[in-house]
Amino acid sequence: MPKKDFEEVKKEIKKLVSEITEVPQAQLKEDARFSEDLGVDSMMALEIVASIEKKYRVVIPEEKLPTIRSLQNVYELLEGIMK
Repeated sequence: MPKKDFEEVKKEIKKLVSEITEVPQAQLKEDARFSEDLGVDSMMALEIVASIEKKYRVVIPEEKLPTIRSLQNVYELLEGIMK
């Protein structure tokens, strides 16, 4: 996937996470930890993963779920999956 296209994906994911967490996009930092900094609970985390899988038609391996702790982790994981 071209770099420019993935930048668009990152914007869309940030918007999605913003909607689920109710944290304004401007306040969402890529390294903000979902549970500690953004108050994401397990149900919100599942909603984020399910939304990403549905939107981009990808499957995030179950063993990777514990590694998703920030937006940056989501970007890195998806970049690997979507190549």
